[in-house]
Amino acid sequence: MDTERRRTVGAGLTGHSRKRYRRGMHRGNGPVPAGLALATALLVGASAVRPASASTAAPGPSAKVEQLTTKMKELEQDYGGRLEKLRDTRSQAADAVKKLRGLRSELSEGRALISRLAASRYMGASADPTMELVVSDEPGDLLATAALATHLSANQAARVRRTQTLVDRQREVGRDAEAKITELEREVAELAKERARVKALLKKYKPQSPLVGSGGMTARMIKVRNEIEAELGPFVTIGCTRPGDPQDHGSGRACDFMESSAGQMPSAERQAHGDRVAAYAVENADRLGIKYVIWRQRIYDVRSPGWRTMSDRGSVTQNHMDHNHISVF
Repeated sequence: MDTERRRTVGAGLTGHSRKRYRRGMHRGNGPVPAGLALATALLVGASAVRPASASTAAPGPSAKVEQLTTKMKELEQDYGGRLEKLRDTRSQAADAVKKLRGLRSELSEGRALISRLAASRYMGASADPTMELVVSDEPGDLLATAALATHLSANQAARVRRTQTLVDRQREVGRDAEAKITELEREVAELAKERARVKALLKKYKPQSPLVGSGGMTARMIKVRNEIEAELGPFVTIGCTRPGDPQDHGSGRACDFMESSAGQMPSAERQAHGDRVAAYAVENADRLGIKYVIWRQRIYDVRSPGWRTMSDRGSVTQNHMDHNHISVF
């Protein structure tokens, strides 16, 4: 290693650590390989990078999701019930942030290992690294440590490669989390703009009480069920009130219009029929007091008009591939 490079690397060490580094340079094993020296110099140089204080740092992904969750709950109160698409997007954002948090924990452990390995190589294999090495939070700063793999044992090199994989994975998951949080922010903002229109809808369609002796359905839901049955029936089955359901089925404000047996994909003919049912419900939503329609993993909520794709919930029925779900105010 030339004099200038030794000065560059040695500048990152202080006190006892610098002395041990110098002793290591003059051992019979020869000079520290240039690639390793450069990688460790980058690690040492990263010690000057410190995260912003909590008072000045921008909200992290978890904090953003919490803030948006609070706004979402306020909107649900104003909008007269659960906003299914909003809850769906919020769940996706929260899951993405959870994955990101787990990867960051693993990556932190990997960075600490690489720092120790680099310090040990500088000061001799038997040396006890005492210098403080803090790796930058920027994933790109870790890329240079790939040079360590050439100089470490097979086991150590594998750990370095594992850390590099974590860097790449964190980038991917971080982008995914950012996209989902952005989508949640957009949906919250769009709904917030519609407050006045939705208040008018709620005033027009005041929620009704379930009727005794009518299966627990409200008068409005009975009217919607009867009209759709008369105009577009028959259906395989129509399922409405489900006692104990925390959403509209439990309060008698929703029915499922089945196009096939539960869990089975409908035929092309029945799927086309389901398309007509969904279109009829949307076209007549204002007249009938329909709140939202879910069909084939998409939702049309009159409080936020337009068909929107929902997340994959894991089954034909949960994704509403075999039935139209229609809820009323």
